[in-house]
Amino acid sequence: MKPVVICRYAQHEGPGYFATYLTRRRIPWKLLKLDEGEALPRWTEIAGLGMMGGPMSVNDDLEWIAPMLDLAAASVSNDIPVIGHCLGGQLLARALGGAVTRNPVKEIGWGRVTVASGSEAQAWGGAQPFLSYHWHGETFAIPKGAKRIWSSAQCENQAFVWNRIHLGMQCHIEMTEELIETWCTTGADEIRCN
Repeated sequence: MKPVVICRYAQHEGPGYFATYLTRRRIPWKLLKLDEGEALPRWTEIAGLGMMGGPMSVNDDLEWIAPMLDLAAASVSNDIPVIGHCLGGQLLARALGGAVTRNPVKEIGWGRVTVASGSEAQAWGGAQPFLSYHWHGETFAIPKGAKRIWSSAQCENQAFVWNRIHLGMQCHIEMTEELIETWCTTGADEIRCN
């Protein structure tokens, strides 16, 4: 069985609860460490694509961004499920033609996320608002043809869904206690400046 490939862009940005979710459901997955130079697979080699967060911007001139956008676009075109967390959500938005720009405020820490009305939004998060972790200074525009499903007071576009099986998020629902502790250590200067 082909694995879900989870792309990591920074050592401190692991898959967290996303890996736990897949493991509990006996869905094979593989962590791909782009931050260590590992090569991307072809879309024909994967059952799903997970894209994690990172401190860089989709707008940066990094050698892996264009191939990552190509893989995300090919996966979507071939109905291979794609999920993007923060930077990963921005990569998915860009692959679908959406812009990525500076958010009016930098969101760091726990914050309330509201769920849009409609069955498609509620299928991804229930009908009730929920608390999620945030750490971003940029945000994505909702790509044409996608639907906004989550928002927050500080960031209107917290998540979108494309064709019911592709999810781009700005917030971090994958967080574990270990990831939060690591981020608070590695990002201490950014927290002080915010």
